[in-house]
Amino acid sequence: MSHVTRRRFLEDSLLATAVTAVSSTVPAFATAAEETSRTSANETLQHAVLGCRIRGKVHAAEFGKLPGVNVAYVCDPDLTLAEELAAAVEKQSGRKPKVVQDLRKIIDDKSIDTISIAAPNHWHALAAMWGMQAGKDVYVEKPVSHNLVEGRRMVDAAKKLKRICQGGTQNRSVGGLMAAAEFIRAGKLGEVKLARSIIYGKRASIGEKQACVIPTGCDFNLWLGPATQQPLQRKNMHYDWHWVWDTGNGELGNNNIHMVDICRWLVGLEGLGDSVISIGGRLGYEDAGETPNTQLTVHQFGPTTVIQEVRGLKTAPFSDKFKSGYVIYGSEGFIADATLFDPSGKLVQKFEGKGENHFANFIRAVRSRNPNDLNAEITKGHISTGLCHVANISHRLGQQVTVADIKSHLSGKQFSDEVRATFTRMVAHLGENEVDLDRTKLTLGSQLTIDSAKEQFVENSAANALLKREYRAPFVLPSADQI
Repeated sequence: MSHVTRRRFLEDSLLATAVTAVSSTVPAFATAAEETSRTSANETLQHAVLGCRIRGKVHAAEFGKLPGVNVAYVCDPDLTLAEELAAAVEKQSGRKPKVVQDLRKIIDDKSIDTISIAAPNHWHALAAMWGMQAGKDVYVEKPVSHNLVEGRRMVDAAKKLKRICQGGTQNRSVGGLMAAAEFIRAGKLGEVKLARSIIYGKRASIGEKQACVIPTGCDFNLWLGPATQQPLQRKNMHYDWHWVWDTGNGELGNNNIHMVDICRWLVGLEGLGDSVISIGGRLGYEDAGETPNTQLTVHQFGPTTVIQEVRGLKTAPFSDKFKSGYVIYGSEGFIADATLFDPSGKLVQKFEGKGENHFANFIRAVRSRNPNDLNAEITKGHISTGLCHVANISHRLGQQVTVADIKSHLSGKQFSDEVRATFTRMVAHLGENEVDLDRTKLTLGSQLTIDSAKEQFVENSAANALLKREYRAPFVLPSADQI
């Protein structure tokens, strides 16, 4: 396999330092001999957690309680967060992990076997790529990438470098869902032509645009990493990066990714589908956020339609029969919340099966060296994340139009009655929240045709340009020939 040499990276780093005044260097990668596995069944794996807030705390606790796993590092550009998590790990295990701000120190440490990435979305792919190039196995949170091209690069790297890479779509390890998937595969739900992902949950405004005060002890350059060098224009640095395109992917990439992954898995859908369109906007308030808080996306997979729906304003539940955020509709009934209902909505059975702790599943695959042991091998996470990416690209290329214009567009024969009914409910929901759609118009996204095999849009250069990003040196995603 080809590797970028230490000299090449140091040269690139020196150049980047001269141009951008970035002082850190890119990580040095292991040689082929150094990449040999040290993961026998009886050996303690040395693990590092990258990102120390909400999911990072979960990672540290879950990996820390697994037999044969030692949390040796915690890392966050915000040193206060890293120190807090290190103290929690010490309380749980009796051993305090090393605390670092720069993940490249971990990448360069040959004693580390595995890393888990709970950093903001814009760091996911680069941290994973650097880790795999350094001979480490990687668990990466959802969404597994910030854009489609880097997601595919992660898939290619895992295969070429023979690394174990698990996506953080942990529902793939739920026994009841495994049983539901088998039920559908056996044809017992009948013909499936519709699947829904549903994320309803009120989110408040993040406040007006204002200069962000970087927390004391936080290295903003390291936090920014691959993202654009510009002052943050919001009150809070942490978490609210979800709602800005430069670092996040909106609610589709934040929570809805879990639900659309279940839809794709249960129905057995491969690839990115044939087409996509998004309808929605950031409504009900004006703030520093950019991503939609209300969104309806339609994906066509041959005769099967997938509808993703997000509501961030006050709303009633989607159904009083179940609480989960997905529904699979078949000719013989529907499945939601790992439960089968008949066509009239009467509960038929609850699916049960033997599941597995998702973090333990990753470690099991690390020890076996078999990617097929993973419940959420990185390819699965990449494709499901990709559905969120293409939907958001449709939105970003859209235009604000009237409700009548959208209804006219949805009257086309390519859209089902369920799509039209979902849009009608969206309009009613916004009315209940006193959103004046004459004054604040919805965005009708671009209708995009997809070449799923190539993971590109058909004859749409503007859309294809949004499949990737520009990286800020030296935080540059390795190219295909650098893997």
